[in-house]
Amino acid sequence: MSELRELYQEIILDHGKRPRNLRRLSGPARSAKGFNPLCGDQCTVYVDVADGRLRDVAFEGSGCAISTASASIMTETLKGKSSDEVEALFEKFHALVTGKGADSSLGKLDVFAGVAEFPARVKCASLAWHTMRAALRGEAEPVTTE
Repeated sequence: MSELRELYQEIILDHGKRPRNLRRLSGPARSAKGFNPLCGDQCTVYVDVADGRLRDVAFEGSGCAISTASASIMTETLKGKSSDEVEALFEKFHALVTGKGADSSLGKLDVFAGVAEFPARVKCASLAWHTMRAALRGEAEPVTTE
C-alpha cells in the first residue's frame, strides 16, 4: 500500500473514531435527516446560515467509518462557506466519490477518492452531503440513498 493511501486511511479512521462536530446545534438551525437503507447509516445534519454563509454545521447519527468520517470532514470543510461555495463543493465531492472527476482543490476531502472503487461505499460517503444539501435548501422530506 502506498504511503499516501495509508495516510488517507489514517485520516478516515481518525474521523470515524473521533468525529468532529458530532452534536446538535442549539438555537435556530435548519436540519434534515438522511438514511442509507443498504447498510443502515443514518444522520441528521444541522446548518446555521447567516448572511448566506454557513456559520456552523454539525451532525448526529450512526454509521460506518466512511459515513462518519465523511460527515465529520464535511462539517469542518463547510463552516464559513457561502451557499454557492457549498454547492460547488458538493458537486466536486460527488464527482470525486463516483469516479467522474478528481479535483486537487478539495484538501482533506481527497481522502475519499478511493471510494469510487467500491460502488456500495459511495452511498456511505455521500449520505451526509446529500443530507446537508437538503438542510440548506430547507427540504422537509428525509433523504435516502436509494
